[in-house]
Amino acid sequence: MAEETIVLNHESNIAGETRINLRVLELIAALATSEVEGVARLRESLTNWAQEALGHKVHGKGVDLKQTEHGLEADVYVFLNYGVSVPKVARNIQEHVANQIAAMTGLELVLVNVHVQGIISNKPALAVDPKNLFGETGEQKGAEK
Repeated sequence: MAEETIVLNHESNIAGETRINLRVLELIAALATSEVEGVARLRESLTNWAQEALGHKVHGKGVDLKQTEHGLEADVYVFLNYGVSVPKVARNIQEHVANQIAAMTGLELVLVNVHVQGIISNKPALAVDPKNLFGETGEQKGAEK
């Protein structure tokens, strides 16, 4: 199965072309998304897990790019941190992904869809030692005996 590539247009006096694999663009988009404040993580799909189980490396987890008749389109699947403004973070994702793809490749995205898959709480898990429910130190325990 041949990987889908896009030819980059650039001015040069040297013959030849530059092709970029869609998976590379997905990786750029995934890294750009993870840089946006408020993003907890990107989604890992069952397809990604299945591909990794079969020994295939999956690079652009949480990002699907496709070339359509309108141009290059991206779907980004994210989990956000609790308490953030969802519309603001989504807009920041759209802008940052489009800007990074353009800066690194010269390609323009015509569409960036953000799919919020869930919210993740930053509340730390309580660690309670069942043998020391009151958090006493060794010195405190010894003093009571």
